Amino acid sequence: MKYTAEVEHMCPLAKAAYHGPAPIPEEGNWVQAKTMEDISGFTHGVGWCAPQQGACKLTLNVKAGVIEECLIETIGCSGMTHSAAMAAEILIGKTIIEAMNTDLVCDAINTAMRELFLQIIYGRTQSAYSKGGLKVGASLEDLGKNLRSQVGTMFATRKTGPRYLEMTEGYVEQVAVDKDGAIIGYKTINFGKFMDAVKGGMDPKEAMEKARTHYGRITPEEGAVKLVDPRKE
Repeated sequence: MKYTAEVEHMCPLAKAAYHGPAPIPEEGNWVQAKTMEDISGFTHGVGWCAPQQGACKLTLNVKAGVIEECLIETIGCSGMTHSAAMAAEILIGKTIIEAMNTDLVCDAINTAMRELFLQIIYGRTQSAYSKGGLKVGASLEDLGKNLRSQVGTMFATRKTGPRYLEMTEGYVEQVAVDKDGAIIGYKTINFGKFMDAVKGGMDPKEAMEKARTHYGRITPEEGAVKLVDPRKE
């Protein structure tokens, strides 16, 4: 190592006591993280692209510094879905330092990685106080039984009011309105359940009926004056 002439002529002084880094909570333990292998945690991060046209929710399960599991959910941009496919192959098996310095194809995914990296290295993870951390595969619980992202899609204008298009329950088929024109309920189709039934050999029409559900007040007895197709009316 090279030193400047000024430093070379300085007299050495003893270094004060070294207490190491502050411990962070990781998987039920307090850890003084000094190397990449000291980092573990399960958590989520949200990112956005430069034009803010789309966003990404990224979930990582890191064990001993290595990404063992990832869940990538994107919204708002068609190209991001393909970026997510490539990022899913890129992320697994990398250390979080490698992942931070790797192009994850989409700005939104890269930004989510940056935000998530900060949470993990500071111990602010969902598994901080879970002894042994969360099992690899834990992120699938976010998707539910049908393994579909939880999506809400609403559209509204001042002139025509709101339109419910997609809820956690599924595709909004109809909304129920009262005598004042206010939405008081809605009917949905759970596409996850529908596809599972069709793949299992059920007739599509029967599968559609079994996948239908509703929320709120949708009958005349409950105050619903009419049912409206939010995509057509």
